[in-house]
Amino acid sequence: MFTKTLIVEKCPLCRSENTSFYCEGESREYYSCLDCWLVFVPQVYFITYEAEKVKYDQHENLPDDLVYQDYLKQIMNPVLDRVSEGACGLDFGSGPGPTLSKMFESRGFQTDIYDAFYAPNEEVFHKAYDFITVCEVVEHFHKPQMELDRLYSLLNLNGVLAIKTQFLPSEDEFPTWYYKRDMTHVCFFSEHSFKFLANKLGAEMVCVKPNVVVFVKMI
Repeated sequence: MFTKTLIVEKCPLCRSENTSFYCEGESREYYSCLDCWLVFVPQVYFITYEAEKVKYDQHENLPDDLVYQDYLKQIMNPVLDRVSEGACGLDFGSGPGPTLSKMFESRGFQTDIYDAFYAPNEEVFHKAYDFITVCEVVEHFHKPQMELDRLYSLLNLNGVLAIKTQFLPSEDEFPTWYYKRDMTHVCFFSEHSFKFLANKLGAEMVCVKPNVVVFVKMI
């Protein structure tokens, strides 16, 4: 057992203090934001950079794995439906074995990669893109407001930001939800959270598949 934190936990997505204790498990606490509906883990429970790296090193997502490629098409195809020939993109959080970028390049789209652990190329933040993919990454963000604002700012007008993550289940299902057992997962988004974000950014938003959301930069 552990003692609940006594300080007010600000929401890391909208910075609201209108948050409340939500659940406990995995030797950590979860809070919910009553404004944007994000469920999040307080910073005091974040694991170290080294521990995160060990977890990610265990991933076995290989570029030539056809099953993995089919999985990535869930986020790739909605982007292909919304970009024109010659578009250039960024796969943010590409992992130890970049695959999605290679899939886009096989379709003729130049695609840069960035990963804080495996490809920390800061030059990408000084460029502009027609599309950005963020596949199974936002749940790891320690500072989701900063990361998402930064990514959106890199888009050209009518650019596409595509995000894939497991959407927040019902409150009854959350305590036994497999997705929260990963200690590198610290932010859990609902569709309402993404609608809040779209309104804040002035973006057009569409949930195109289960657990996939697309933002189009309108202004």
